[in-house]
Amino acid sequence: MNERRVVITGVGCVSPLGNDAESTWSGMKEGRSGIARITHLDPTPYGCQIAGEVKDFAADQYFKNPKDARRADRYVQLGVAAARMAYDSSGLGETEGLDLTRVGAIVSSGIGGLGTLENEHAKLVVKEGAKVSPFLIPMMIANIGSGIFSMEFGLGGPNMAIVTACATSNNSIGEAWRIIKFGDADAMIAGGAEASILPCGLAGFGSMRALSTRNDDPEAASRPFDKDRDGFVMGEGAGVVVIEELEHAKRRGAPIIAELIGYGASADAYHLSAPSPDGTGPARAMQMAMKHGGVNPEEVDYLNAHATSTGLGDVAEVKAIQLAFGDHVKNGLKVSSTKSMTGHMLGAAGGSELLACLMAIRDGVVPPTINVENQDPECDVDCVPNTAIEQKIDVALSNSFGFGGHNASLLVKRYV
Repeated sequence: MNERRVVITGVGCVSPLGNDAESTWSGMKEGRSGIARITHLDPTPYGCQIAGEVKDFAADQYFKNPKDARRADRYVQLGVAAARMAYDSSGLGETEGLDLTRVGAIVSSGIGGLGTLENEHAKLVVKEGAKVSPFLIPMMIANIGSGIFSMEFGLGGPNMAIVTACATSNNSIGEAWRIIKFGDADAMIAGGAEASILPCGLAGFGSMRALSTRNDDPEAASRPFDKDRDGFVMGEGAGVVVIEELEHAKRRGAPIIAELIGYGASADAYHLSAPSPDGTGPARAMQMAMKHGGVNPEEVDYLNAHATSTGLGDVAEVKAIQLAFGDHVKNGLKVSSTKSMTGHMLGAAGGSELLACLMAIRDGVVPPTINVENQDPECDVDCVPNTAIEQKIDVALSNSFGFGGHNASLLVKRYV
């Protein structure tokens, strides 16, 4: 049963670079930053006053009933938008006789409805016992995005959320891949969504000294692999794909973007938030993905790195890449971080970064790592500094790592 091949037939994205997949990808290719001073709230009290915000987003156009959008946290709104785009672009909704009990959803969030929690808790701070919204709990919980999307389209297949912090999207897509490989579904909508540019998010990550404070130069603040990086920049958005068993996709004439051939997951078992400095945990995830995919390290053309622009994280990932890829690091492997443009979309990051891998295969373009002015010698990889390059890409790998030591890697290949 696990010999079933899995392909990607739809993609949707909402990001600081654009409100659909193609505009997001255009921004990545152009090396355009989506980072600016925060506008959703007054950022003056916080050390970090910049972020990658989604702009000009109208949630109600993505729900069957616009009223339902107002009963959803922003993370759910973003997730439903990306999921609908992926679903529509796959053509699933136009398929006659589709067995919806064989279609499921894992659209997850690393943090969940933080905005809803903040707003409703504020009522209790003002007056103990104050009446809160009856939608507080269902709007706040991290699984409701998948639940709502199944309701929107009547999907009766496996439905859940996977919360692994910033590895959330990759784990969601990877476990959806397993479900299809095992035969429990024919198609899955999978990815992640996040909306944490909020007082609690800024204060919490700020107290950890994890955020950049380059407030006077927002577009240059997210600078993975650069010696002068000073922390990550928060982003928000959603990235979702439709993955499908190959024969099921072929029978309905689906557009096949690429084949999802491997998934690896591991744990650092090291620290609450810091990565293991030797890189062995992420290396195992990458090696597992390549083993599943039946490819050797030298066959991987492009790696979209987790690289968030933190001092410890970027170095640890480079060590992991060197462990997993050996001499190929110096002999052709391209490694870039699109977080330099989107900021770190947390639980949604992997979805948008898998998009970068898919489009790199489609267009033969490797997106750059921008803001690399003085590459850290400890980050000794070809990070495609500042300008995209044209190169045929047949196999690409995407890394996502989360607080708690969660590591997840996805491997995609040109479909032939």
